[in-house]
Order: sequence, then C-alpha cells, then structure tokens
Amino acid sequence: MRTIDTSIVIEAPPQAVWDVLADFAGYAEWNPFIVRAEGEAVAGSVLSLHIRPPGGAGMTHHPTVLVAEPARHLRWLGKVAIPGLLAARHDFILEPHGQGTLVRHREVFTGLLVPFLRRTLRRTEEGFAALNAALKERAERRG
Repeated sequence: MRTIDTSIVIEAPPQAVWDVLADFAGYAEWNPFIVRAEGEAVAGSVLSLHIRPPGGAGMTHHPTVLVAEPARHLRWLGKVAIPGLLAARHDFILEPHGQGTLVRHREVFTGLLVPFLRRTLRRTEEGFAALNAALKERAERRG
C-alpha cells in the first residue's frame, strides 16, 4: 500500500471549491493533472479521466464515484481488470477553514503492482501539487 496525502488552504468557501471539483467538463480549462474529464459527481457513476502526470505519458482511467457529498467529500475508486493487481481510492475532502476551505487531496494505492510504480507515484504526487495550486487559483477567482 502507498498513500499520497496532500492538502491546501483555499480562500473560498467549500461550496465554491466543490463547484470547481464537480464540474468535470471544465477540467480541461484549468487542471494540469486531470486534463480531460467526463461524468457526473454522483455516487455510482463511472468517470472517464485522462491523467497526465508531470514528465509522464497520459493515460485514461474509468473510476467509479463512491462518495459525492456536495461541499464536503468526493471519492472515486479506480482499479485494473484483474482483482488484487492495482486499485486506487482517490479523495477530495473539504473542511471549513476560517473563511475558506482546507482541501485534503489524497489517494491510496493497493495491490501487487504498487512496489513497481515508484516513479509513476512520484510523478503523481507532483501532479497532485499542480492540481491543488490550480484548484486554489480557480476557486479563489470564482469564490
């Protein structure tokens, strides 16, 4: 198991941050990590996410939304077809923080392939930092 756990404070209310996160169609306009996204922030829906980690090749994933609590929590789970090989649980947790929002952005990777993905996971962590900064900029502009 490997966890990437990042956070950022955004000077915008949780609903404004949620509005940016849940607008998958808008990701192409601002998101440097998930450069294209389709689907709905509704539990049970399947997303189509094109991810481009810094310095890495792009790839498309089709995770399932597990939790979609507006202004609070967005979680999806992606996995490969062979059980136990690789799964990734992705979370955005939004918490009030003064007049703004603390965003905890994390992903937990499990499965047999995790030990072989060091470079990919390092790039993914860099991608999270870029996504967080871009989310902050977009939400604060709108917020």
